[in-house]
Amino acid sequence: MKKMLVASLALLMASQAFAADPISQRKDVFKQYKPVVGAMGKMVKGDTPYNKDEFAKLATQLEQLSQQPWQYFPAGSNAGKTDAKPEIWSKPADWQKAIDNHKAATAKLKQVALAGDLAAIKTQFGATQQTCKACHKDFRKD
Repeated sequence: MKKMLVASLALLMASQAFAADPISQRKDVFKQYKPVVGAMGKMVKGDTPYNKDEFAKLATQLEQLSQQPWQYFPAGSNAGKTDAKPEIWSKPADWQKAIDNHKAATAKLKQVALAGDLAAIKTQFGATQQTCKACHKDFRKD
């Protein structure tokens, strides 16, 4: 019984430490992007059959994810531990513009996906990917 209590307490403390670590939190959100964008990309490229409902569901997930990681970039949260460039903190207006562009693109992709026009989806999916690439270029060490 005592061992279970100690193990439970250790688990609770570890989960609180994770919750207090913005680097881990933002990495966790970004890891969630990969399977969503990957599945969408396969449909857009024709590697898997296009399914309107599934694509719309994925687009909704992506739009929700696009709202999440930015809060986990507080000042001083990098300290050379990640691939985040210092420009995130030294050029906050540019950083915010990149975030806003990404959020707008994912919201538009969701709208286009709900309509189901594959040609329009392909165009907007490409535009959404460009917001990712632009942010990586300016704000991520590769």
